[in-house]
Amino acid sequence: MIIRNFYEDKLSQASYLVGCSATGEAIVIDPIRDIHQYVEMAASQGLRIVAVTETHIHADYLSGSRELAAATGAKVYLSDEGDESWKYAYSGDSNAVLLQDRDRIQIGNVSLEVLHTPGHTPEHIAFLLTDHPVSSIPHSLFSGDFVFVGDLGRPDLLERAVNVKGTMEAGARTLFRSLKKLSDLPDSLLVWPGHGSGSACGKSLGGSPVTTLGYERRSNWAFSVGDEDKFVDEILSGQPEPPNYFKEMKARNRQGPPVLGIMPRPRQVDQPKGQVVDVRPASAIRKGSLDGAIAVPFGKSFTGWAGWVLTYDVPLTLIAESQSMADTAARDLATIGIDTAAAWMHPRDLERSKVAPIRTITCNEFDPSALILDVRSTNERRMSHISGSIHIPYGSLQSRLDELPRDRKIIVHCASAGRSPIAYSVLHNAGFTDVWELLGGIAAMQEASPNVILSG
Repeated sequence: MIIRNFYEDKLSQASYLVGCSATGEAIVIDPIRDIHQYVEMAASQGLRIVAVTETHIHADYLSGSRELAAATGAKVYLSDEGDESWKYAYSGDSNAVLLQDRDRIQIGNVSLEVLHTPGHTPEHIAFLLTDHPVSSIPHSLFSGDFVFVGDLGRPDLLERAVNVKGTMEAGARTLFRSLKKLSDLPDSLLVWPGHGSGSACGKSLGGSPVTTLGYERRSNWAFSVGDEDKFVDEILSGQPEPPNYFKEMKARNRQGPPVLGIMPRPRQVDQPKGQVVDVRPASAIRKGSLDGAIAVPFGKSFTGWAGWVLTYDVPLTLIAESQSMADTAARDLATIGIDTAAAWMHPRDLERSKVAPIRTITCNEFDPSALILDVRSTNERRMSHISGSIHIPYGSLQSRLDELPRDRKIIVHCASAGRSPIAYSVLHNAGFTDVWELLGGIAAMQEASPNVILSG
C-alpha cells in the first residue's frame, strides 16, 4: 500500500493518493484543479490513477475531480448522501459512481469503506482504508472536513456562506451524532484531515499533516464534550467569517467544475484589459501601482485574499514581476475558479502618469484626529484593537463603503500590514482621497504605543 499526501499552503488544504503496489492501481482523494502533481506522483510510483473521489461539495476551493478524471480516464466516486438540495448535479456523467454509507471502493488489494459523516455538510463522507493483505484492522481514515487535528469541521457554512437559513444548529447536532460513528474504531487509526492550520473551515485547526484517533480522543475538545447542547454552543461560537467566494465554490462544485485541460498561463501585454490586479509583494505595491488596480499581495495568503475581493467571470490583467509570478498567480486563482487571468503586465510597462505609491504613515506620525479603520477579522478584533478605531473587515469593505466619511483622513491598518494594501486600494478606487496605510499594522502600534491598544 502506498499513501502520499499533497498540501496546498495557500488553501491550507490536503489531498491524498492511495495506491496498491501489487496491482499498480491508485485513487486520489479531494484533488485540486492543478492535477499534474498527482499524475507525476503516480508515475513515479509505477501507479495508474483509476479512481478519484471527494469527501463533500467543497466551499473553499474548486474540485479537481473532473479535471483528473478527464486526464486519466478514472472513475469519479461521489457522495449520494444528504438531501436533494446538495446532490451533485453531474452525478449522471458516464464515469460517475454514486456512494452511500458503508459502500466500498476497491483499489487493488486495498479498500476504502464509505462512512456518511454529516454535519459540516449534509452529504459529507469519510473513507476508512484497509490494507487487506496485511490486516483486517482499518489503517487510516481520510476524514475530509469531519475531523481535523484539534478541531472539527464547522457546521455553519451552509447558513453563513450560502444563506441556507436554519441549517447551522441542525448541522451542529448532526455533527455531534456523527462523532459516535468513530466509537468502535481503534486508537491506532491514522487520521488524514482535509485541512490544516489557517483554513476557514474550522477555528482551531492544528498544523500536523496526520494524527491518530487515539490522540484526538484525548486532545481534541470535541471528543470530551458529552452534552449535545454544550457541543452545539462550542462548535458554533468563534468561527471565522467565511470568505465571499465560498458561496461561489459551493455552487460551482455542485454543478461540476469545467475541465481546463491545462492551467491558465497569462500572456504579457502592454495595455491592461478588464480588472487590473497587482499581485506583487506588498513592499513593491507600496512603491507604486496602477490607478484603479486592486492590490492582492503575493504570498501564502494570496488565494484567500483574492477570493474575498475579486469578482468572478471578469477579465483580469495581472501586474507581476515576471512570467513565473504571473503563471503562479493565475494558477492559484484557478484553484478557486477564477479562470480569467489571461494577461499580465510588467510594472515598467505601466503608464507612469497613472502610477502612484501607497501613502503610508508610521506609528510615530500617527494623527489622532484621523479615522482609524481596522480591516482585520472579527476574531482578531475580539482579541485587541486600537482605541477609537472602527472595524470593517477588508473583504466586506466594498459593500460597506457608505459607512465611511469621504471628508476625513482615514488610516487603514491590519495585523502587520499584509492586508492593509488591499483595503487601501479598495478605498482609493472608490474615490476616497485622504487614505493612508499604517506601516506595520497593529503589531507596530502595540510596540510603539501599547497604551492605545485595548483588549476585547
